[in-house]
Amino acid sequence: MQAEPRKSLVGEEYEVEVGPVAHGGHCIARTSEGQVLFVRHALPGERVVARVTEGEEGARFLRADAVRVLDASKDRIDEPCPYAGPGRCGGCDWQHAKPGAQRRLKADVIAEQLQRLAGLTPEEAGWDGTVVPAEGDKVPAGQVPAWRTRVQYAVTADGRAGLRRHRSHEVEPIDHCMIAAEGVSELGIEKRDWTGMDSVEAIAATGSQDRQVILTPKPGARLPLVELDRPVSVLRVDERSGGVHRVHGRPFVRERADGRTHRVANGGFWQVHPMAADTLVKAVMQGLLPRKGDMALDLYCGVGLFAGALADRVGDQGAVLGIESGKRAVEDARHNLAEFERVRIEQGKVESVLPRTGITEVDLIVLDPPRAGAGRKTVQHLSSLGARRIAYVACDPAALARDLAYFRDGGYRVRTLRAFDLFPMTHHVECVAILEPASKGA
Repeated sequence: MQAEPRKSLVGEEYEVEVGPVAHGGHCIARTSEGQVLFVRHALPGERVVARVTEGEEGARFLRADAVRVLDASKDRIDEPCPYAGPGRCGGCDWQHAKPGAQRRLKADVIAEQLQRLAGLTPEEAGWDGTVVPAEGDKVPAGQVPAWRTRVQYAVTADGRAGLRRHRSHEVEPIDHCMIAAEGVSELGIEKRDWTGMDSVEAIAATGSQDRQVILTPKPGARLPLVELDRPVSVLRVDERSGGVHRVHGRPFVRERADGRTHRVANGGFWQVHPMAADTLVKAVMQGLLPRKGDMALDLYCGVGLFAGALADRVGDQGAVLGIESGKRAVEDARHNLAEFERVRIEQGKVESVLPRTGITEVDLIVLDPPRAGAGRKTVQHLSSLGARRIAYVACDPAALARDLAYFRDGGYRVRTLRAFDLFPMTHHVECVAILEPASKGA
């Protein structure tokens, strides 16, 4: 017999006490029947009316929005952005929290993930428990740092640029994104008609005047004539292959970090906050303390940000191997690091390329894996190479904590951990963990 479909609870409202913050930009609450609610637009300690946005009877948890605040936290403010709030733009998670409170919430999430997935207290991780704002981002409550140098706009059926609602394909049309960097805002994307486009990505490089727009047309649509308020290069995404092609202007932007210029082509990965690349390089190099003649690995190396910083510091007698899966990023990395004779960039997945290199010993390792983390097998391999120090750059505290547990199994301990608020108003946070052989700390 086929089971009866379970009743949807979408639209049901519950008056709840809001509990602790959870990873993902929401807080945890429970209905009077004990069912778990992941509540957005709430803060710990508040009493709110939560309206269910996803879930059904008997589900392990429900998703909900706080639609009325009955007892507000002292950390609550009115959202500075007119497009924030329940059912609106999903780009920001914490517009309703004071800037300092946002960083404390992120610190709580990191601490919880470290404890739950790695069994580490902040003290055991060498972390002071704080999340540090980027230089220039300490703004008063009610103001918002304009930090996002890359914004992907979705397009409504009638051609208006907007941003997607939370966990939805629906588009919230906007006139201005408050967290967009000045170089993005000054293009005037929101004022133009983008009929026929599925999305419009705007990129404003850091350290150069390069501006780029990447258009993804709907199937069969023709490209519009792009006339914006500032000079831009224009690229398009091919609807069949997914490849990116130049329409006019340069196919790359020039990004500046650690005293070097980096070519980043076809919308390839680069840190979104204008201070992020320098902040992370500084934290990694301070943690690793490279020496002349060191042999170093830069894994998931992108266009060569950390590989270049390492090459500068290990000198002519040292060597750096970078591994990156993206073909275009590898081409950029080789171009960006062409001046260094003892830097090699290999293309492919780390877990398949690294064993083929035959490398059995290195001095230093940097890894900046994607959101899912490096994983047990890769960490086991890295732990066998005898590195003096390892720098792990993480954009997801859960993946970081899991991999730190694997490193502990491989004989490494966390020496220091630092956390940086490089994504203000969102739940995202960047961490840099420095590891060393556990025997050294004994």
